[in-house]
Amino acid sequence: MSSTTLRQVPITCNGHTRPVVDLRFSDVTKYSYFLISACKDGIPMLREGDTGDWIGSFIGHKGAVWGATITGNAELAATAGSDFTAKLWDAQTGTELQTFEHKHIVRSVDFSSINKEWLLTGSNEKVIKIYDVTAPTEPVKIFSGHTGAVKKAIFMDSKRICTASDDKTIKIFDIDSGNCISTIDFPSPPNSIEISRDGQASLLITHGKKVEIYDSNTLNKLQSIEMPCEMNTATFHPTAREFVCGGLDLRIYKYNFETGVELESYKGHFGPIHCMSYSPDGEVYASGSEDGTLRLWQNTVGSTYGLWEMVTLELDSRHLKNKLQSAKSDDIIAEVNICMICSAEINITIFVSSSQDTFIDQT
Repeated sequence: MSSTTLRQVPITCNGHTRPVVDLRFSDVTKYSYFLISACKDGIPMLREGDTGDWIGSFIGHKGAVWGATITGNAELAATAGSDFTAKLWDAQTGTELQTFEHKHIVRSVDFSSINKEWLLTGSNEKVIKIYDVTAPTEPVKIFSGHTGAVKKAIFMDSKRICTASDDKTIKIFDIDSGNCISTIDFPSPPNSIEISRDGQASLLITHGKKVEIYDSNTLNKLQSIEMPCEMNTATFHPTAREFVCGGLDLRIYKYNFETGVELESYKGHFGPIHCMSYSPDGEVYASGSEDGTLRLWQNTVGSTYGLWEMVTLELDSRHLKNKLQSAKSDDIIAEVNICMICSAEINITIFVSSSQDTFIDQT
C-alpha cells in the first residue's frame, strides 16, 4: 500500500518532564541501535532506537541538560549541562566516568568518529574545546574566535570542526592549527548544523525561516529553502537525498534537498520542535519538543518496523467477531467485536504497539 494513503502514526516516548532539546542515535550495533536525549529537566535518557523503549537515565547534572551524544558503538555517552560541566558516561551501566569543568553553561557535545578518544564541547564561554577522554584533566585543543555563545559544535572529519554561534556565524576550524579557516555570516543566529553521512560532506544548516545546504569543502550554497516559520532543527537521511526539519509551527517537514520539493508534512507535537535526528538505517526519525516528549516517526509510512505492525482485518458480515493477525507471523494479536451496517468484505490496516513505555499516538 502506498504511504500516501496511510496516516503517519508516531510513537510517543514519555518520561521527560520539561522540553527535550537534543537527540542523537548510535550506529547499528549487535544489540540494535540506541537513542539518547537531553532535556531541561536535567536527566538525559537512553532508549532503544527502533521502539523508543526506555533503558535508563543518567543522573548527575544539577540543572538543565542542553546537549547529549553517544558513540557509534553505544559504549560511551556525553552530556552538556547548565551546571557548567560536560559529563562522560558509561552508556551501558549509566555510571558517570568523568566531569569536565567549564566556566559557563555547556551547550553542545560531540564525539569524533575517527579519533574515538576525543570529545568536543561548545559553551557560553564562546570557545570550543577538545578533550581526550582517556586523559581528561585539561583540554588538548581550544578554539577561539566567536563573540557569542557557541550553541553547537560538531566534528566534520579528522581535520575540521564546525561551530554555530549566537554571534550569527558558523565557523570552520582546522584542528591541527586551531585556526578559523572559514566563516559564514547569517542575518540571524544559526539554530542547528549537521554534516551528511552519505560521503558527500554536505552541511545542513537552519537559521530563521531557512533550511540551507552547503558544500562543506567549498562552502558553496547548494540549496536554500524558505519555510513557513522559524526552523530550529534539520537532519539528513543517512543515504537518501532527503532531510526532515521542524520548528515553531509544531509541524515536521520532509524535503528532497536536490529539488527543494516538499515530500510530506505531519503534525503531532503540542509545542515547538527543538531537535531531530535520523536513525542510522534511515527507517525512523526522532523529534524532541517543548511539550516534553520524544516522538518516533516512520520514514516509510505503513512499513512493518519496530512497534509498527501491519495487520489486516476482514469484515464480511453484519455482526462479526474477528482476530487481528500479525503481518510478521501467524500470532493472534487480539480479538475484536465489530458491528456493521451493511455486509461487506473490507481490509483495514491497523498499527499495534506491544510496549508499555511507549504508545502509538492517536492525536
